[in-house]
Amino acid sequence: MRFLLLAVLLTTTPATATGPISPQSTEQIYATVLMRAAPGRLLELIDLVKKRAEVLEQAGEHRPLILRHAQGDHWDLMIIQSIGSMEEHYAGSAVQRRVLSGRSTGLPEPLYESRLRELVSWREETFYTGPSPSNFEAEIAPPAGYFHVEMFVALPGKHEELYQQRNMENDYLGRIGRPLNMIFTKTMGGPWDCFTLGLYRDLQHFAASADVPADEEDQAAVAAGFESSSMIGPYMRSLINWHQDTIGRIIR
Repeated sequence: MRFLLLAVLLTTTPATATGPISPQSTEQIYATVLMRAAPGRLLELIDLVKKRAEVLEQAGEHRPLILRHAQGDHWDLMIIQSIGSMEEHYAGSAVQRRVLSGRSTGLPEPLYESRLRELVSWREETFYTGPSPSNFEAEIAPPAGYFHVEMFVALPGKHEELYQQRNMENDYLGRIGRPLNMIFTKTMGGPWDCFTLGLYRDLQHFAASADVPADEEDQAAVAAGFESSSMIGPYMRSLINWHQDTIGRIIR
């Protein structure tokens, strides 16, 4: 079944595979991996993932973004890589470049996977559509050092409305002078239908929204399409089965 699904994706454009939701008018695909380290092996896992990022970069691919959990969901690392399209990523020439890069850097694919089995107690891989690579690279560049990830499983029939709610919340954030979230929607893989990624300089920058006066928040929320700022959360929760929030730091 896994190979059948992959064959379908390789003959279908990402926009078709994603249905009516096409985040930020792009068909860019992102490979996203969540990992929980085996007890006491987190630092070894981080070193391994950083070496794998070097392999991919040497192969001419986008360097993955590595996020380290501080509070929230049960995973330790989130790895997000822009891969273009499924066709490009799984083309024979691209696979061969990754193989050669792995050999030349001393971390061939079989060794990488073998080490992951030693260091990882849980792993989840999902493909999403997301922002253009140029926008993504601009957002993750320094001084960005802190992140907030929100991951969502939509109620049946509420996927498109959830995507619109995330855009409304970006409208609201922009009106109160806060950084906007990048929006990613699932093409294939794990349970999460979409996630948003907000990037900040540090924890203080993330928490600064508490300084916005309540009346300004309400005005911005109404202008963005919400009943009030206090109804942003309840409206979002009316569209989902569940969600997870995670904060932490970018690993450079």
